[in-house]
Amino acid sequence: MLSIAAINPKFNTMILFSNRNAWLYLTFLFIGLNACSSEMPLEEPQATEVANQRLSPVPASGTVMMQAFYWDVPAGGNWWEEVSTKIPSWNHAGISSIWLPPFSKAQNGPYSMGYDPMDYFDLGEFNQMGSVETRFGSKNELLNLINTAHTYNIEVIADIVINHNSGGNLEQNIFTGTNTWTNFTPASGKFNRTMYDFHPNDQHTHDWGVFGGYPDLCHHKTYVQDWLWKTDYSVANFYKTIGVDGWRFDYVKGFEPWVVKDWIHHNGGFAVGENWDGNAETLEWWANEANASAFDFACYYAMNDAFDGNDLNKLNSDMLWKRNAYKAVTFVTNHDTDEIWNKNLAYAYILTHEGYPCIFYSDYEEWLDKNKLNNLIWIHNNLATGNTSILYTDNDEYVARRNGYGSAPGLVVYLNNADFWQERWIETNWSNTAIKDYSGHSAWMPTTQSGKWVKIQAPPKSYSIWSIK
Repeated sequence: MLSIAAINPKFNTMILFSNRNAWLYLTFLFIGLNACSSEMPLEEPQATEVANQRLSPVPASGTVMMQAFYWDVPAGGNWWEEVSTKIPSWNHAGISSIWLPPFSKAQNGPYSMGYDPMDYFDLGEFNQMGSVETRFGSKNELLNLINTAHTYNIEVIADIVINHNSGGNLEQNIFTGTNTWTNFTPASGKFNRTMYDFHPNDQHTHDWGVFGGYPDLCHHKTYVQDWLWKTDYSVANFYKTIGVDGWRFDYVKGFEPWVVKDWIHHNGGFAVGENWDGNAETLEWWANEANASAFDFACYYAMNDAFDGNDLNKLNSDMLWKRNAYKAVTFVTNHDTDEIWNKNLAYAYILTHEGYPCIFYSDYEEWLDKNKLNNLIWIHNNLATGNTSILYTDNDEYVARRNGYGSAPGLVVYLNNADFWQERWIETNWSNTAIKDYSGHSAWMPTTQSGKWVKIQAPPKSYSIWSIK
């Protein structure tokens, strides 16, 4: 048995339970009853109704994140208003933060997804790059969205693109001997840039990475640092004044991790970096150097191999959340990559394990069963506590236990990738205690033995999640 000691009170232990009603934590003891009988027939049970309401407002730091966009959301300036209408239901489901796309004016104006930034201070109020509004809407609509999110105690995470810029004018570049698109005179009148602010320049020729041939910002320049994060007139401080609570840093392979660390030092807030690397050790190194969280690509690729490759032993692989759950943002898909087909098992995995899970907008609103996702969010926010012990794996079975924290009970999750019902004896956190499947997939309500053992089951290509009744 592999035990992973990484209790995460910020994201899904102590904070989550500080405001919960006491009834959730009571353990009902039944002395003398055996666990689920081995003679119980293995047959498809009737689904049971599972409570799916929040007991109290979820704290606004580190519970479940919603990526509130997908690639090529409808153009026309209505996206901020669309997302605003979702906030009440997302709050009711247990979402505690929303990650918004880059919201400043970009080169492609009303058609841009924001990853080609031109004017960081134009949030949809200046007539440049072919429009006043951005693809997503106006500045006032953005501010209304942020205020609505805060009304419901939901944090706003801004997508920050600071590796590269786009939309500048041509200038004769003395460092390249050619004409380059490095002369930026944004309509906001803030953060004008020239060849001296990009690579190569009079300070050095390059940094860690260039993206798409765009002009590559030089973060060693004091002028660039001051305008991006160090001063009261910086981009970071401007975003803070409109209500931004945290940061998602795009393409962090393009600049050194000290940039993110210094940004957080001057401005605070939760931060997560997109370090697109499947090596858990590399992710941990970057997160430590940047003093930030990282998207757990190691977990993502392991889930793809496990669920789509029909080998759940792959879930024994090294992942960032196993090394440091405080630093791991887990996810099933995002706007850039969508490889996992068996998403139901993947969401059951990230919403019962340690780390800070992120749900993709299209999965939640369009592609998957919203009620099942809401149920998993409820389970995550109310039951998924303590460190993790992996109890059993084979090609199509995976069983893990969250060991609870304080009075919080923990859970057992059983993932079944086979085409038929399966059952297994496992060791729980509880002796002589009635338990049930909070996913509603199994009607069994067994009682654990005095030695904490019990038999549980899981439906084909699905999961069950067990905790105290």
